[in-house]
Amino acid sequence: MTNIISEHLDESIKLEHNLAKLYTVLNDLFPDDEDFWWQLAMEERGHAALLQQEKKQPQPLEFFPENLLAGDLEALMQTNLRIADLIEQYTRKTPSRKEAFSTALELELAAGESHFQNFLDTPSPSPSVEIFKQLNQEDRDHAERIRTYMRENNIDR
Repeated sequence: MTNIISEHLDESIKLEHNLAKLYTVLNDLFPDDEDFWWQLAMEERGHAALLQQEKKQPQPLEFFPENLLAGDLEALMQTNLRIADLIEQYTRKTPSRKEAFSTALELELAAGESHFQNFLDTPSPSPSVEIFKQLNQEDRDHAERIRTYMRENNIDR
């Protein structure tokens, strides 16, 4: 695995872990929505675990799904810094419920997360990629689930 792919994987794994941490903080701050936040946190941890497993596999580059990772490493790094800042900020001062959901939606539409969704939606001839996708079918489209939850629970954007 090339160094560039390894760096992307590391930053992508960090992104999934950071989102899980943020959603865990929101789970603790908003008891009325704790089941929703907890589910998202667990799914992000699952995404991180799958990416970590991919990193452990000494696969030749041609077997690595080229569209699994976002192309912009700098954007991933910036998103990770932003999430770390939000975790610190929200730990000090609870955001409004609307701000928490709007921020989560914005993050899910950011580089790494929307890219992961696009990867899941793209057909692939590789059996290993299809297995990876099947394992993630229930954990998909967090942005749409956040929008739906906001709509169903009258949380204005």
